[in-house]
Parts: sequence; C-alpha cells; structure tokens
Amino acid sequence: MKEHVSKIKIKRREGIASQLNHPQLSPLLATLYSNRGVKGLDELEMSLKSLAPPDLLTNIDAAAELLAEAVTAGAAVVVVGDFDADGATSCALAVKCLRAFGLDEVSYLVPNRFEYGYGLSPEIVGVAAMRQPDVIVTVDNGISSVDGVHAAQALGMSVLVTDHHLPGETLPTADVIVNPNLPGDRFPSKNLAGVGVIFYVMLALRAKLRALGWFQSGNIQEPNMSQFLDLVALGTVADVVPLDRNNRILVQQGLMRIRQGNACVGVSALLQIAGKNFATIKSADFGFALGPRLNAAGRLDDMSVGIECLLSEDSDQALRLAAQLDQLNRERKEVEVGMRQEAMAVVEQFQLADDNLPCTYVLADPSWHQGIVGLVASRVKEKTNRPVIVLAPGENEGEWKGSARSIEGVHMRDMLARIDTLFPKLIEKYGGHAMAAGLSLKDENLNRFRDACDKVSKEITKNQSWDHVILSDGPLSASYLNLQTANEIHQSTPWGQGFFEPVFDDYFEVKEGRIVGEEHLKLTLAKEGMREPIDAIYFGGVQKHDEQPKGLVRVVYRVDVNEFRGNKNLQLIVVHIE
Repeated sequence: MKEHVSKIKIKRREGIASQLNHPQLSPLLATLYSNRGVKGLDELEMSLKSLAPPDLLTNIDAAAELLAEAVTAGAAVVVVGDFDADGATSCALAVKCLRAFGLDEVSYLVPNRFEYGYGLSPEIVGVAAMRQPDVIVTVDNGISSVDGVHAAQALGMSVLVTDHHLPGETLPTADVIVNPNLPGDRFPSKNLAGVGVIFYVMLALRAKLRALGWFQSGNIQEPNMSQFLDLVALGTVADVVPLDRNNRILVQQGLMRIRQGNACVGVSALLQIAGKNFATIKSADFGFALGPRLNAAGRLDDMSVGIECLLSEDSDQALRLAAQLDQLNRERKEVEVGMRQEAMAVVEQFQLADDNLPCTYVLADPSWHQGIVGLVASRVKEKTNRPVIVLAPGENEGEWKGSARSIEGVHMRDMLARIDTLFPKLIEKYGGHAMAAGLSLKDENLNRFRDACDKVSKEITKNQSWDHVILSDGPLSASYLNLQTANEIHQSTPWGQGFFEPVFDDYFEVKEGRIVGEEHLKLTLAKEGMREPIDAIYFGGVQKHDEQPKGLVRVVYRVDVNEFRGNKNLQLIVVHIE
C-alpha cells in the first residue's frame, strides 16, 4: 500500500516582473524575485551595511554592558546552549567571540536531552554551578526558563538570556533578555535564528569594548565579525527560520566567505565529510548536508561533539569529529526510517477507518526514540499536509516528550497555548513557533491530550484547506534548460524557508526510467525544442506511484547541477509528477 498523501494542487506564482527590469538582472531572475514579492533592486542589496542595526534590539545595550564588565574583569562565563544545529552554532559563536575578545574563563554547557531536557533548567544550573561562573549566557533558549533563571540568580550568578523563541505569559527574571520577539521590540526581523541573536549581541559587545579602549589597551587584535558569518549562515538555514531580507544578508555573506575558502576549520571539515564543493556551496547544503550531521549528535548522543567540531582549530581533529557526526547521522537515518514507517502505518489506519481524518495527528509509541520525533513529525506532515505531533517516552518514567510540526495557516504554539488554557495542567511544558513546537506530558494525560487536541484543532481549522499546494514559477522554455540557468539560480540571492528556491512545472515525455537506491527514480525527460533529453532524479518517487511514470507527464521540478568525475551537467530534481 502506498503511503497516504494529501491532495496536491499546482498553483503558479504571480509577480510583476516589470518592476524589476534592470540591466543587472536577467529576465528570469527578475521574474523569480518578483514572484517572491521583491519590488526593487534595493531589496536585493546583500552587503553587511544593509543589515538592520543592532540598537533596534531591545536591551542590547544592557547585554553589551553586562558582558563588557565580565570581559574586562576576567569573570567566568558559561554559555548554555541547545541540542540542535542552531544551538550548536550559537554556542560555538559565543565561545569563539568571547575568547577573541580576550576572555579566558569561558566554557559551554549543553543539556543532554535524555537527562535534562531542553533549556536552562534548575538541574542544568546545578551542573553549571560546579564551574562557579559569574555569568550564565543562554543561546537559542532561556525565554521559557523561569525556574532555571531563578535558581541561577539564587546562587549569585548573573543571567543573560539570548533567544528567538516566542515568549510565554511569564518572562524569566534574567538580568537581561535579548529576543526580537519580546513585546514592543523594534527590530524589523522577527525571524532571527538563535545564532543571529547572539551574533548581534556580540556585535554590540565589540562596539562597547572598542569604546572602552579595551582592545588597544590590552594589545588585542580587534576581531572582524564577518569571520563568524559561516556559523550564522549554517545555523540560520538549518533552523528553517524564514529568510527575510535580513536573514538573507546573513546567509549570503556566510556563503561568500565559504566560497572564498574562508570557512572556519569545523565548517570546512563538515563540508569535506559531506562531499561538498566549497566554491559552489548553496544555502540548501546547510539544510540538507551540514545541518543534519550536526543535529544527529543532539538527537542520538551529545551535542558537544558538534560544538567541539565547530570550535576546533586543528583540521585533523575537526575531520575526526566530523566523521563521528557523519556516522551518527547514518545511525539517525536508520532509526528514522523505522519510526517513519510505523508512524505512516498508523496514519493509513486512520484513512482506512474513517474518511473524516483528524485535523491534527497525535502519534505516540513507547518504542520510539525521543531524539527523532521532530524529524518523523516533519515527514508525516509533508505526506499529509496536516499538523502532526509525535511523542516518545521521556527521560523520566511516566513521561512523554513530543515535537510538533505545522502547516501554513495553523499556528502550532498558539494551538498548544489554547489547549493549555482550556485544559489547565494537561500539558506539562510547551514552547516554540508557528511551524514547530515542543511539549511534554504525563503518561496518564496522553489520551486526554489527544481528545483536547482534536477539539481545539477542529475549532481553529474550520476554514483550513487540506490540499497540498505546490507553488510553481511556471514553465521554463527549452532555451533556459541548461547549466547556465542552474548556476545563475544557485549563485544568486540565497533561497530557503519563506524565500523558496525556484520550482518550475511543464509537460515532458518520459524516455527512460529506472529505480535507484531502492526508493528513488532516475528518469530521462524530453520536451519540444530541446536538443537532447535531460536527466532527472525523483527522490522517494517509488513510494509515491504504483507504477513508474510513462509517456507524457506534468513534472514539477527544480534545476540542479550534477557533478560526476569532474563533469558538470544539468539535472532536474523532481518535486512531483502527475
């Protein structure tokens, strides 16, 4: 039986390309940018001078002041991170910057998700206290750590919270909080990843130290902050935050450094292990090649492996750590495949039992791995185009830990907040964004939570369309189906969440087709006006069709460069066939 998928509709984007007519832009790029809401060339300016200024972030001056006092006094600072790629890059960036600014007593601590769970918990504060820090700095977490911040302050530590997750009703009593999503914050980019927030804090700190004459008096070479942008780019894309203009600038600048051979040792090692060409790296490589390898450490083992790789100054050591991350990622894939198949089997039973499918799938199994639930939720969401919550046993007996993934039009964190309001104390903890969230439950509340989720989901999705809409930029003429077009698209403004990579659709004749790697389809496609057929790869295509596509078909695709034994050729990446 093929996996259940939502009904797919292809909708073509509409833009006003004439607004972007300019000799600097090809007609194709003008159309693609227009389709994404770009109205003028100024919006495509990707220089660092176009970044939103740090002083628009609430409390950033106070954060710089707190850290400047710590640096100049030689205080002990512990950076507390998160166990995903954003958390790892945030942590590495904070440690690297503070050391470069002349602080010797700086270390990091990342909660092991299987022992302590997420964020600055009182238990993690207890571990940190053994190092006798003067200051705790959270990166990519802390906005919901009310008890943890209180515990740290009770022990005499100052606490700086840097985070990007949505605040709850109660804020922690930290000495300083920097978060673009704080009420009343004037920073124009609410989509900063955790690594983006700490980058801005470090920009402000450098300015503060410069004003104090710290670098000059201490004979310290003032760091160029652009050297850290490879970490910012990696964490931003891997965290799947929307690439608004500010984030695109950060990512583009990081990509440029890497392409010029200026990546840090750890990022270079990850690229090498992933088999990526430095000169042609694109933003998608952060999300599909580097990010998963970093995330694998936090999902299956200890994120310290990933952070040490990013912090390493020795290429041999970094390569060993990157190889370890690669092996963890292979193990992660094996675990994920089994869980995904089991989860989809449950979804199929829903479909067979009743055409009235749940508005939100709540899937739980005592054999599932806590570190993989987010990935499985994402995969099931992609198949069903419905919000999905996947739960696995937590570190404490009688506890469930879950990850939720949502779709356009359904705000996941708001949905959990609504459940919490209507059914108090049903959810132990929750937090997150519109598209992704985390939560924990007691075992005895699991069935009640399913019912509550069903009730609230029906309430907030009354007008929701469950069709899966693929937005296409339309057909590409035969004259554009070449290597030059693929290179032009890949080397232009970075694409990603909220500024999606161009997708095209057209009718092709399938000349040849074969199965590769058990579940993928390798196709040869032709259409009128083409000199010769084009190779295409349809990842997971075997699972989506009862038989191989034949004859004339409508293909939704991206253009890509396939490099093999030094030869480069155009390849289409198939998104959908009908």
